Amino acid sequence: FRCSEHCSDTVHGGNGLQQEGKQFVKICGTNYPTSICFIVVNEFCERFSYYGMKAVLTLYFVSYLGWDPDLSTAVYHAFSGLCYFTPILGALIADSWLGKFKTIIYLSVVYVIGHVVKSVGAIPTVGNKEMHIALSMLGLILIAFGTGGIKPCVAAFGGDQFDEENVSERQKFFSIFYMSINAGSLLSTVITPILRGDVQCFGGDCYALAFGVPAALMVVALVVFIAGCGLYKRNPPQGNILLEVCRCIGFAIKNRWKSSKYDPKRKHWLDWAEEKYSKRLIQEIKMVLRVLVLYIPLPMFWALFDQQGSRWTLQARRMNLSFVRVCLHKVKMLNALLILVFVPIFDLLIYPLVGLCRINITPLRKMVTGMIFAALAFGAATLVEVQVVVRMSNSLSSFYINKETLVKTFTYLKYPDVSCISQSEECSDLNLGLLDFGASYTVILTNESDTIVPHKMEDVQANNVHIAWQIPQYVLLTAGEVMFSITGLEFSYSQAPANMKSVLQAGWLLTVAFGNVIVLIVAEGAGLEQWKEFALFAGLLLGVSIIFSFMAYFYTYVDPDQLDKIYQKDSGKEEDDKKQKTDDIQMNNKGKETRM
Repeated sequence: FRCSEHCSDTVHGGNGLQQEGKQFVKICGTNYPTSICFIVVNEFCERFSYYGMKAVLTLYFVSYLGWDPDLSTAVYHAFSGLCYFTPILGALIADSWLGKFKTIIYLSVVYVIGHVVKSVGAIPTVGNKEMHIALSMLGLILIAFGTGGIKPCVAAFGGDQFDEENVSERQKFFSIFYMSINAGSLLSTVITPILRGDVQCFGGDCYALAFGVPAALMVVALVVFIAGCGLYKRNPPQGNILLEVCRCIGFAIKNRWKSSKYDPKRKHWLDWAEEKYSKRLIQEIKMVLRVLVLYIPLPMFWALFDQQGSRWTLQARRMNLSFVRVCLHKVKMLNALLILVFVPIFDLLIYPLVGLCRINITPLRKMVTGMIFAALAFGAATLVEVQVVVRMSNSLSSFYINKETLVKTFTYLKYPDVSCISQSEECSDLNLGLLDFGASYTVILTNESDTIVPHKMEDVQANNVHIAWQIPQYVLLTAGEVMFSITGLEFSYSQAPANMKSVLQAGWLLTVAFGNVIVLIVAEGAGLEQWKEFALFAGLLLGVSIIFSFMAYFYTYVDPDQLDKIYQKDSGKEEDDKKQKTDDIQMNNKGKETRM
């Protein structure tokens, strides 16, 4: 598994970012450090834990806590949003105080406690309904702080394990890292619904077990991560960097506001902070702000992507599930399964082939292409939705008993045990069989030998738009995800200064949170038919991709590692003035093209 004799390197921390004299073991015959194996396994187990719990969360709210669908949906999205807003807190703790390694360990403990509390809240014998609700909400809050807090740290910590010259290996690591996320998601989405439905405990569905297994996987994730502690390359925290950044920005704005027209002009508004802050800090802030400005259009991609679990699932429920008779949670597996297939195809086949055509594949070009593919996916979803709507009708069943009529609406289900009531007496239970979605039935009840016998007639045929028509939209969206999400993850790491990598990873994750906000605004405020809503989202993302293309064209790629070569480790402002006379630094990434 590892070769300490031939693959170990002794790294001396000349720039203060590596532990002096420590050996970092690499996997035999490669430039991949052995430590990433522990990080990837940790991420697999953590994602299994997170997505496994979420796979049954809505059903838990509706079936176990007895909440209505609207409240359940609202709490579900509030929890999801909190999970993507808390990464900024974890990033600040890691970069300013504890460092990434300790932050991951401490917040993973919080994560485990949250899972345990959530599992205990699902045990019927523990307290009453109010107790179950209180434990569930407390557990979800702890889970949100745990998973959100470690999100930006794990990816950045994995990137820290590579030497600055191993850029290609680091890029492939982020692809492997993303595959581990989807592998954990895929398995958990299959296993936890089975644990809930097929295993009975306490006289019903076993939610305690369905939540307990993810809790156990989170414990495994924590143990695996700690097991690799002797192999990790750890970058020390740089102090309260965010506070320093805010003070520097505030001082620059204040200085610029107070300046007179006779003062010498500055190339950049942040240069007005040079009287008090070092040029290195000012340059690092410029790097981060350039990337954060570039992030502004990105939430629109996630607004479309995250509808797989909501709008697309609801669309699937209204389609023909015959032949395969798949369960809805298996439909949601398709994205994770395609990710595992597409990542090696893109890395080993598509990208090299495009490179042979002498096309410069920059990260931002990949992301623009991914946005276009996502828009096309929603174009495909629009076409499918139009066909579903055309072939739908309300399901209406009428019961005629002694010239009296009882009207009832049925959804897509089997009805082996239906009750009917006449004005004079109650009927025995009836077996209506399968009522397909989109069909219209008339059921006439006749009295034969004192027994009510149902006669079912299909007035409108069932919806025959097969669920297989959803496959193209999943393929397009997953292809877009590979080009957009994996690339964005690595781009966020590569363009961040060493002391702000977790902060920029958190900024990337915040785009996911704001994407969910966009969905809520459009879904609740627009009031459009579903196919029109799909078309609106597709058009919006196409427009945003054009805007992002222009922004990307004027973006200049930088190499943060060059800061260590230009500025010395302990350079203060006075030393900077002696050693550095230029107003700004244009740092090109190894001479590559810098446009888009």
